[in-house]
Amino acid sequence: MSAPPLKKSTVTEREARQVAEAAREQDWRKPSFAKELFLGRFRLDLIHPHPLPTDEAVRRGEQFLAKLRTFCETKIDGALIEREARIPDEVVDGLRQLGALGMKIDPKYGGLGLTQVYYNKALALVGSASPAVGVLLSAHQSIGVPQPLKMFGTPEQKQAFLPRCATTAISAFLLTEPDVGSDPARLATTAVPDDGGPSRSSDFESGGDYVLDGVKLWTTNGVVADLLVVMARVPQSEGHKGGITAFVVEADSPGITVENRNAFMGLRGIENGVTRFHQVRVPAANRIGPEGAGLKIALTTLNTGRLSLPASCVAAGKWCLKVAREWSTAREQWGKPIAHHEAVGAKISFIAATTFALEAVLDLSSQMADEDRNDIRIEGALAKLFASEMGWRMADELVQIRGGRGFETADSLAARGERAVPAEQVLRDLRINRIFEGSTEIMHLLIAREAVDAHLSVAGDLIDPDKSLQDKARAGANAGVFYAKWLPRLVAGPGQLPSSYTEFKHGGADLSAHLRFVERHARKLARSTFYAMSRWQGRMETKQGFLGRIVDIGAELFAMSAACVRAELLRSRGENGREAYRLADAFCRQSRLRVDELFTRLWSNTDDLDRKVVKDVLAGTYEWLEQGIVDPSGEGPWIADTTPGPSERENVHRPIG
Repeated sequence: MSAPPLKKSTVTEREARQVAEAAREQDWRKPSFAKELFLGRFRLDLIHPHPLPTDEAVRRGEQFLAKLRTFCETKIDGALIEREARIPDEVVDGLRQLGALGMKIDPKYGGLGLTQVYYNKALALVGSASPAVGVLLSAHQSIGVPQPLKMFGTPEQKQAFLPRCATTAISAFLLTEPDVGSDPARLATTAVPDDGGPSRSSDFESGGDYVLDGVKLWTTNGVVADLLVVMARVPQSEGHKGGITAFVVEADSPGITVENRNAFMGLRGIENGVTRFHQVRVPAANRIGPEGAGLKIALTTLNTGRLSLPASCVAAGKWCLKVAREWSTAREQWGKPIAHHEAVGAKISFIAATTFALEAVLDLSSQMADEDRNDIRIEGALAKLFASEMGWRMADELVQIRGGRGFETADSLAARGERAVPAEQVLRDLRINRIFEGSTEIMHLLIAREAVDAHLSVAGDLIDPDKSLQDKARAGANAGVFYAKWLPRLVAGPGQLPSSYTEFKHGGADLSAHLRFVERHARKLARSTFYAMSRWQGRMETKQGFLGRIVDIGAELFAMSAACVRAELLRSRGENGREAYRLADAFCRQSRLRVDELFTRLWSNTDDLDRKVVKDVLAGTYEWLEQGIVDPSGEGPWIADTTPGPSERENVHRPIG
């Protein structure tokens, strides 16, 4: 029942968009601060006063963090993991005994039941000891088997798999393929129903099998995983709706081969591989949700799963700040510590202010996820996008502050008698955050789609070439009603009143002006989006440069809001309030400069010229510019062959324990 060899996909751009659109959550059942922000409505009431965890959540979380800190300080050797490119088995076993595999799993299934806030604090703590260990735990719980089962699994599936995930079994998430990245419409791995075939034994009724064939790439944890979440395409047939579908698969199933363990510029300790499926039988009872719901399950899982990446970036920012402070005090140039030279001091200020803001964004988004009072699909995506970009910039600035020592490895520094500071490693480790779980470019498009959802819901048919004149007329009427109410509200608001947001003004500390800036520029952002839609209509989706800047502005406004709200929370609780206000003030002033530049670049940019240059590059017009070099690349195809069939390689799968 295996699928025939697949030819290279010929999915059109329109078909690809339709698949992605069908997988979106279509409804907004709960309020969203970020969604309102993109519509020009600054709903401060949705995030202020800052939501807080319960006393019990704090008690349980702090209790676990204390144990985890001791484990990190005594059992995790980050330098060893970097040198040997492998997490020692005893470290993984220790994490199992500590309960770290089940941080987000309900206690009734053997987990710790930590909140999203404390789960992220734990990931930040572990990630500071070894980013590779942080990734192992995150990939297992944020996107691996526990999260999709928690949200979409049946009671029987939860009972069968969650106790294992909480205590012993490591899981992985398999979506990407060698020729399929952020375009799932071209997914080639198949799951062919075999309703009458013999089923592999299961603890619950199977109802037939699916037979999996295909190849998955960049399967984080895949080399050591015990359980897999696999996305595969079910062919449409009698009794089967078909479509991209999610399955829980035993990693030791016959026909599964881990063909390669991948190596990267950073995160050298992660167990990331290439996994081939050849006629792998999976019980129908292991299917998560109905056929065709796999992509929606994946995207919904990522709404909160993406918050693990900002956690690692916050941890990196805190470490960068610590090293920058200590080094810049010890190192002297021209008669004074380098921190007192303005060129270096500006970098330190950026690291300190940005770390404060990133932690504010992370904690606010996580607490809103815990409360489940708001829809945080945009907030989570903005947190991932903003933290990935800013985390990388902070690490780059630290390397610059350290100079030659920043470029030198920790082992080399130690060998010549200096402190082993792995600044270059942190830079390498953080670089992947701008790519995986949604590259920056894809996050721009994903968030932009959500940001214009209200417009498309009322006026989308007007710019859809496939809609009839009757549909367009109806859409025009609906759009007229919507915009007659919406547009006038973008003209004026509380951001123009000096008396607004005075609860953020205390003595000499004043953040109210920044919140007024956010309110004014949220309206300006909405006006800009509306103007662009009116100008480009159906071509709006091709204006990726414009959409990216719109999203980046929204991310800055969200971060400013979070920073101010966090500073006020700390002030009200007597926890370094004056210092928090100063950091929030510094961040907002830096952010405002970036926002002003982004608004300018909405309409004054090189996008049109860039498109012409790219067209010429692809046509070979500038091949003369490539002369005078030697290409060190090896031979071979750009994309590996993924024709279904049995593996011809050794299986490097190595479950731990």
